[in-house]
Amino acid sequence: MLKMFTKFRTSEKGATAIEYGLIAALIALVLITVLTNVGTELQTKFSTIASSVANAG
Repeated sequence: MLKMFTKFRTSEKGATAIEYGLIAALIALVLITVLTNVGTELQTKFSTIASSVANAG
């Protein structure tokens, strides 16, 4: 029983999985933020282009 507890306490497999999970969550958060900002900027550009085309005719 003591051997099993010692092995469980010194195991780092769970910590590694948590670290990978945190890294994946951070990457996802950065991607969502960047893509949201890019989408907003693209929408503004396309609206400007659409207004220019509409006013040209």
